[in-house]
Amino acid sequence: MEFSISFYGAAKNVTGSRYLLSARGKKILIDCGLYQEHKLKGRNWEDFPLPPNDVDAVVLTHAHLDHCGLLPKLVREGFSGPIYGTSATIDIAKIVMLDSAKINEEDAEFKRRRHEREGRQGPYPVVPLYTTEDAQAVTPLLQAWDFAEPLELGPGLSVEFIEVAHILGAAAVKFTITEGRKTRTVLFSGDVGRWDMPILRDPAPVGPADYAVVESTYGNRIHGRAFDIPGELAEVINSTAKARGNIIIPSFAIERTQELLYFLAQLSRNNQIPRLRIFVDSPMAVKVSDVFKRHPGLFDHDTTELLRSFRLPGLTMVRTVAESKAINRIRGSAIIIAGSGMCTGGRIKHHLVKNIGRPESTILFVGYQAAGTLGRIILDGEKDVRILGETHRVRARIARISGFSAHADRDELMRWLQSLGNQPDRTFITHGEPEAAEAFSDHLQNNLGWQTTVPNYLDKAALS
Repeated sequence: MEFSISFYGAAKNVTGSRYLLSARGKKILIDCGLYQEHKLKGRNWEDFPLPPNDVDAVVLTHAHLDHCGLLPKLVREGFSGPIYGTSATIDIAKIVMLDSAKINEEDAEFKRRRHEREGRQGPYPVVPLYTTEDAQAVTPLLQAWDFAEPLELGPGLSVEFIEVAHILGAAAVKFTITEGRKTRTVLFSGDVGRWDMPILRDPAPVGPADYAVVESTYGNRIHGRAFDIPGELAEVINSTAKARGNIIIPSFAIERTQELLYFLAQLSRNNQIPRLRIFVDSPMAVKVSDVFKRHPGLFDHDTTELLRSFRLPGLTMVRTVAESKAINRIRGSAIIIAGSGMCTGGRIKHHLVKNIGRPESTILFVGYQAAGTLGRIILDGEKDVRILGETHRVRARIARISGFSAHADRDELMRWLQSLGNQPDRTFITHGEPEAAEAFSDHLQNNLGWQTTVPNYLDKAALS
């Protein structure tokens, strides 16, 4: 029996997740994500490493943009097979791709006009990477599948979705390859979530695997404690409100925004923060919150608390551009939650322009900021940052709460991997910046004796 894994993305970086499993005459793409780091965005425009019409199926681990955001381009360029994911993943992926297409169209038009004014031309064509029409063309190919139900992809090849608690519907995917009397299993972690967090159930045990591909986003770090979140969040809100500034929170529309509302509802009900106007300025987050309501079976015991948080006093779910612009005319302090989570696009940029130069305001980061993104540049302490084509001096307070992370830290990844109950023949460390991936690889070798590899972009591993 021979098969292979090709690493077409998320190799020594944390976005652009894309792997190809070639087995039993089938080519299965695991995820098809968008690159979001500035220095790697050019890869989004490149030809796919193999012709899209050679791919038999796509299996999605979850619906974050860096895992599903390149599907419209894949379909436009010839892929026409099935795209499998859990029911919640399929619901959210539709929203994510349409939102991304709209942002691509708006950004291209904004950049075209700016370049026209400045009389210059950028390194890439001023056209959208893909359009709304391209995103809509993906929908007929999406097929929902249940957790823990084997899905046959062809003779001797099946896959199973296993809960990992990263976002609603997120799964690790385990492939079973059978030839004659020989069976091999290959596990792809997707993004692993955490234990004892509100809203979602804990990660499920995955069982034995012969080979594993595991993320390492926080493979060299230990998170802050989740139970510290309310106190840290209250301190930021109270101090900023006292200064009469705004709290600007770049937030991922999926999971992070809903978690924020959960904790804000808690703090408000316990009178730990003042009654401020709260704006969720993300049409995608509004739509995703509706998806949450349709999948209560994936929640833990905090379901009721989450649904109550959507009725938080003072909460406005912003839908239109006019409503978004009106936020900046409001006097007094407000909490503004907007996408994108890494400040790479969307409405957050406009709120940053209005607030990043105000010493009384706070920019609060509650999620991972990939290298090269605007969010990372701000978090790293740059004094002047370029937003929407203009340079702005950073005078606002910059704060961060690490306990929010939806990614497992080093010790949680170890806990998850030990749920395999065996030592894989080989473990591939991906979806981490080089220092994080290498550190986690070393940690696995030194503490469990596992054979590990940190693959490079376009590497191919022949297995048997």
